[in-house]
Amino acid sequence: MRTTLTTIGSLFGIVFLTAVGVVLLRAEADAPPPVDTAPLIAQAGKYEVKIHRDHFGVPHIYGETDSDVAFGLAFAHAEDDFATIQEVAIAARGQLAAIKGIDAAVTDYLVHLLRVWEAVDAKYYTHVSPEARALAEAYADGVNYYAALNPDEVEAGLLPMTGKDVVAGFTFKAPFFYGMQNHILELFEPERKREMSMGPENAFLLTDEGFAHAGSNGFAVAPSRSADGKTRLLVNSHQPYKGPVAWYEARLKSEEGWDAVGGVFPGSPLMLHGHNRRVGWASTVNKPDLVDTYVLTVNPDNPDQYLLDGEWRQFEKTSVDIKVKLWGPFWWTVSRDVEYSEHGPVIRQEHGTYAVRYAGMGEVGNLDQRLAMNKAGSLEEWLAAMAMQALPSINYIYADADGNIALLYNGQMPKRVEGFDWQEYLPGDRSDLIWREYLPFEHVPLLLNPKAGFITEANSTPYKATAPEDDLKPEDFSATLGIETQMTNRAFRALELLGSDASITAEEFRAYKYDHAYSTASELASLIAEVLAVEAGSDEDLKQAQNILRDWDLRTDYESRGAALGVLMGEPVVRARLGGKEPPAPLDSLQEAIAHLKEHFGRLDPMWGEVNRIIRGGVDMPIQGGPDILRAVYGRKADEDGRLGAEGGDTYIMFVEWDEDGTVTSESIHQFGSATIDETSSHFADQAPLFAEEKTTPVLLDWDAFEPTIAESYRPGRRAAR
Repeated sequence: MRTTLTTIGSLFGIVFLTAVGVVLLRAEADAPPPVDTAPLIAQAGKYEVKIHRDHFGVPHIYGETDSDVAFGLAFAHAEDDFATIQEVAIAARGQLAAIKGIDAAVTDYLVHLLRVWEAVDAKYYTHVSPEARALAEAYADGVNYYAALNPDEVEAGLLPMTGKDVVAGFTFKAPFFYGMQNHILELFEPERKREMSMGPENAFLLTDEGFAHAGSNGFAVAPSRSADGKTRLLVNSHQPYKGPVAWYEARLKSEEGWDAVGGVFPGSPLMLHGHNRRVGWASTVNKPDLVDTYVLTVNPDNPDQYLLDGEWRQFEKTSVDIKVKLWGPFWWTVSRDVEYSEHGPVIRQEHGTYAVRYAGMGEVGNLDQRLAMNKAGSLEEWLAAMAMQALPSINYIYADADGNIALLYNGQMPKRVEGFDWQEYLPGDRSDLIWREYLPFEHVPLLLNPKAGFITEANSTPYKATAPEDDLKPEDFSATLGIETQMTNRAFRALELLGSDASITAEEFRAYKYDHAYSTASELASLIAEVLAVEAGSDEDLKQAQNILRDWDLRTDYESRGAALGVLMGEPVVRARLGGKEPPAPLDSLQEAIAHLKEHFGRLDPMWGEVNRIIRGGVDMPIQGGPDILRAVYGRKADEDGRLGAEGGDTYIMFVEWDEDGTVTSESIHQFGSATIDETSSHFADQAPLFAEEKTTPVLLDWDAFEPTIAESYRPGRRAAR
């Protein structure tokens, strides 16, 4: 998300810097007053919680109440990554540009444009349950306590953090996971990007081939498909290695029945995915059509009015101040108008005036639903949690102690008028096209306990997730949902592997997750066929490259001599297509790969392990896998030596299983370690070698098994010097 917002920020830069009402201020003259930290420290005394860190530094939080646990989680995570937690809170307030500069101004603008705080202020005490508010406020107290004890790390204006800040973070960020920002981004292009949908007489539904997707895998295997009668779940979200949406591992246990383990993001007071004793869930990004853009007709005699149902309506308009850091003690303060129509947020451009309506507008119930998911003890309870429909999107792959498995293509699906192409721009003068509610939960695609006994999900269509005879059928769902139809390489491979194995062992389940191959049905395989059909003529480099690709088995193992050329050629093409951009010609991309490999490796076929690396602290190791591989690794080219340094893809991974008696066991691994930004910590990179070697460590839920692995135990604020 940060990369996209920075791009929009570049587009906005000139507008911000030339806006009327820009004032140059000295920081000292307008700095927030000092905060009295004594009350923040005193507040911590109300929580009864202990943090136990194992030999990898992973925090196991034990508290009397759920709020105690949330407080302890915040403090432990702050010990390892306070800077990111702080940045998330400041961003959700719309104040990030004051510390990050012009590139962050768009984030602040969007917080105001999307009316995040109007929703939170209006609904916090009426639409957020007392239980969820207690978690949010306890988490804020934990962050405040850490900040009070470490004032040198605190940005001016952060304290005190509140429960509203936590809720606002979810309200703001949730729509970005399904790509809402892309719809806003395209409005700032020099020309209008899409046509107007005029109704059923000329409706044409676009395919989803242009959608970019972040990546993630989830598998579930029922007892009927496993060799030993166990139920298995893979939790394998693909995220950046660092930043506001990077995974942090924790164990959460209270005396009120909360007993979960898995991954959280900075700013999250509860488990986002993982498992408890009875149920588990993995998450992957999905891309239904959850955003609508309306073209408004503005009154030529009064630009503050727009046409709706034959009448001129007044835009709702407010002015917001965005403070932008320049250098040293200086910043700009920019005044911007934010407008709203009946449809939603308004954006004015030379090629039109637009309003955007999206799933998750004003949604503040995220924590309530996630808490219910954390505490669910059965399929019925978990589905009841999902029926709350407070999460705008995200697929969930589910498994439980009773042997149930499921894929929920989750989303707040707008209840739209049939017959329009809702993926084009819409006429803004008709109120019947402004949807007001979401489809009931029973209309959301749910694949439950397929007879084949397995489910796969890899950012692909939900219509190909198990055996063909068990798959969901497109004709059962409205075209207005805009459900994607594309297949990723990971989706092809998962179906090929699990679908051909009628009796899956624990070792096979693990091997399928760590598969290193591209499918012959993948787009990369098609690109290779395309470049092999080119007549090389006298181009000796091209001839050699074609021979290497012709002999390549499409695998990305350490020793592969074709992976470097194939991946470097194909990745820019596939990435552009998935992002809806004009891709480079495959032959041009191949020529760039040839030049890169010759310059940095002196040959066109270096071993993949020489090129593909994980680099962290003192760790510099080869890693298998690659882009859109089930063993997902996305690397950035290093300027100095041309190697690919892994920076995203597989991050926190869990293998979960329940035996026939319903007893749960699991193993996990993190790409780095619990100290996500502290380079001086022994846990900065202690899991990286195991991660590179595709190994995991046991997750110990029972105290008798866990106690011998404890490296330190302490109450927040009373940790021994390290």
